Amino acid sequence: MRPKAILLDLDDTIIAFERGIDLDGCWRKVCGSHLPECSAEEIDGLVGKIKERAKWYWSDEERHRTGRLDLDTARTEIVSAAFTQMGVADAAAAKSIAIDYGREREEAVTLHPGALEAIAHIRSLGIKLALITNGASGAQRRKIDRFQLEGLFEHIYIEEEFGVGKPDPDIYLHAVEQMGVLPEEAWMVGDNYKWEVIAPQEIGIRGVWINPKGIDSGTVHNIQPYKSIRTLSDIKQLLE
Repeated sequence: MRPKAILLDLDDTIIAFERGIDLDGCWRKVCGSHLPECSAEEIDGLVGKIKERAKWYWSDEERHRTGRLDLDTARTEIVSAAFTQMGVADAAAAKSIAIDYGREREEAVTLHPGALEAIAHIRSLGIKLALITNGASGAQRRKIDRFQLEGLFEHIYIEEEFGVGKPDPDIYLHAVEQMGVLPEEAWMVGDNYKWEVIAPQEIGIRGVWINPKGIDSGTVHNIQPYKSIRTLSDIKQLLE
């Protein structure tokens, strides 16, 4: 059944933030610019250590929640830890690398092909739209402004501005209430299984999973999505 409202995620649903960006290349570029005395092999080793530390850092839900609200500080901690592992003691360089990486990564962000067309199609059907995104206000607003997304949504909820983010049920329930629909009349669409499938479905909202690799969710999750699609563009077929 066609929904009356759709809640859309931002990162890696509408825009490429993790998928589709050469993150290693961003790290190599900024590390190389701040550590010109290091060889390419040494830079590759440092990037490897940074990635290992980042994987550990973001694996914890509480660190993730606090870190995504202050990415410069979180990345500085990650780079500093990698420096320590490499036997490097340069706090100023670690901070500069972390901040410049953030800028480099923001510049690399792009819209997913067909995302705006998919949003336009949803709007053409008279379906209400809200954007729900985790993270700090400044970073998320810059993306929204850069790609001129604000006018496409009736409501925009950013974690830092709203006070809580996904997977807290309050943010989903507030969104559907403001749009004047029941939870069961809405879909949540995004790439994060916990935030866009498990959490919303626990309160009656149908979760549509952006699943670019076509993973069989049954092999890794007990709660199944309402639907699974490769890209946001595929939502057109679901709505026909």
